[in-house]
Amino acid sequence: MRWASLAFLHWPMPASALRPLVPASLEIDTFEGEAWIGVVPFRMERTKLRGLPLVPGTHTFGEFNVRTYVRHGPTGRAGVWFFSLDAASFLAVWAARVGFGLPYFNAEIIVARDNIVTEDTGPAKATDVAPLAVRYVSRRRHRGAPDAAFRATVAPANSRVVAGPGSLTHWFTERYALFATRLGKLITGDIYHRPWPLRPAEARIETNTLVSAWGMDLPDIEPWVHYADTVDVVAWAPRVLR
Repeated sequence: MRWASLAFLHWPMPASALRPLVPASLEIDTFEGEAWIGVVPFRMERTKLRGLPLVPGTHTFGEFNVRTYVRHGPTGRAGVWFFSLDAASFLAVWAARVGFGLPYFNAEIIVARDNIVTEDTGPAKATDVAPLAVRYVSRRRHRGAPDAAFRATVAPANSRVVAGPGSLTHWFTERYALFATRLGKLITGDIYHRPWPLRPAEARIETNTLVSAWGMDLPDIEPWVHYADTVDVVAWAPRVLR
């Protein structure tokens, strides 16, 4: 798959606020004693099973996820725990819920670069020049799920960020595993991509109820914001942790 026009927006959160929402078998991962929650909107492109052709309705769509960072004590494995993943593809939502046990929800989503909507006009192209701004809009349309919406504009800088090991940015972004529960069992899945081509960015957030839908209140501060044009990703089937 390819992830394009992606923004990382992060806020510090007390680990105690996250603890009831994460399985007891996982530790809340912290950086210098502080836990974080992230909202990550982007555009999924060319998503398919290895060796098979693209399937219409499942390979290109907008996605917004809400996440925190966790560690599996027995293995020491660090990764991502998703509270929710909203996606503009009914088939992709169904497949992710059934196959991965991930909390995907159907949503209407727009990802727009330079005021030109890219959701239906083809994949964004990687470039050395940052877009002037990217607009992200999501409204959940999943039957029986709590309402959740997001609307923001992110303005990336032309400069790049070097996320060295030991930095908070590296801790946020260089995560190569996810955790979920399926049929009552803890599972994990591996992913791989080259290091993120990150840019510093600023965000103007108009609406964000993706987090409050979980009963959590974000701190009244500006988020830590990063932006990436594109990164190619491979993922492996999930497996049960023993």
